[in-house]
Amino acid sequence: MYENVLFQNAVPLLEADIKSGRLPRAILFSGEECSGKLTTALETARVISCLARSQGKPFGQWNCSCPSCQKHRALVSQNLMLLGPRDCTLEIQAAKKAFVSSCALGDSHVNATRYLFLRAVRKLQARFSPILFAGSDKISKIAALTSELDELMEELDVAHELPEAKKLEELALKISGVCQKLEGEFLYDSIPILQIRNLSEWAHIAAAEGKKVVVIERAERMPEGTRNALLKILEEPPDEVLFILTTCARNAVMPTILSRVRTYNFSSRNLTQSAEIINRIFHDGAECEIKNYLESFLPVTPDAISQNAKKFLEEILSGAIPDVSDTIKKCGKFEVRILFKIFLDSILDSLRPSFQSAGGTQAALECKEHVQNCYNNVSTYNQGIQAALEELVRNIAGTNRRHASQLKIA
Repeated sequence: MYENVLFQNAVPLLEADIKSGRLPRAILFSGEECSGKLTTALETARVISCLARSQGKPFGQWNCSCPSCQKHRALVSQNLMLLGPRDCTLEIQAAKKAFVSSCALGDSHVNATRYLFLRAVRKLQARFSPILFAGSDKISKIAALTSELDELMEELDVAHELPEAKKLEELALKISGVCQKLEGEFLYDSIPILQIRNLSEWAHIAAAEGKKVVVIERAERMPEGTRNALLKILEEPPDEVLFILTTCARNAVMPTILSRVRTYNFSSRNLTQSAEIINRIFHDGAECEIKNYLESFLPVTPDAISQNAKKFLEEILSGAIPDVSDTIKKCGKFEVRILFKIFLDSILDSLRPSFQSAGGTQAALECKEHVQNCYNNVSTYNQGIQAALEELVRNIAGTNRRHASQLKIA
């Protein structure tokens, strides 16, 4: 049980609660990024649905051959619903590298890395269930991409022989490209209320067998209407349904939701533990934090993004108008979602010296609001990045003029 979750002190507590029957119907996994919350949530879904227990056998073992465990390991169980924002494509890129490299070398990790890659893709694909998007005007476009993924991944399924190395690499590249498009264009940065309403209907329909599990990532990012809709479900959760919420910021989760869940705190891993996880999962000898390892697969480095953000801000504060198109090009067109967030966070970091004076503090707080609005306009309201950054230029320039150029940068 939980053999694939390494160096996490929440696991023994979960295991004890499951074995004793004390696991409540709504729980929260709280911890920093890359601390294993999603892996543990998916493993919890598998463990509590394992059919071996009803047969009087040891249950929840990773290599359990029961039909339920097989479906959960492959992330194709009809009893699992996964939703919420996540930067999935970096993990997909890391898994792709491990898979392609293993196949090219013909080493003993081929099957493990094939499974790793397919599972990484399905962590993204699962968020686009037709159930969640019922009633959305985007459902047909999403369905076209998910169908394309299904066709491409069919050739890599464990039931088939793998193609030769060159064709396999081309196939994996196509899959990662479709994933990037799916995430970049259709994965919301917050959870729409429509998805919670659709989820509620699904949760109240009894499963043919086993338990249903709902995994909601980034619970702190839900807008007010979505939070209230979820709260109604948690007040009277359906029978035989487990809700697992995850968060990187527990204090930002609505108190009334916190009162209805049991929290399991996830500890951070040290550098040695992170390096071992990277080696065991991705078969890479990199010695760094897991977050930094995944960010190494960005098409533009975080440092380069930060430098472009600083230059962008410097030009605004000097009275010039930045070349927004050129900035976007230098930042890899922000085609990987996290790049845009890194860019905007870097603008805020550059404004820290402004907080040394009262006037600068007020101006910087206004800029923080402009930056947040810029991010929301793109991630929530689907505004184009060029238009959003042009608006940000005007807003920051206007704030700087009103506050007599008190904005300072590092």
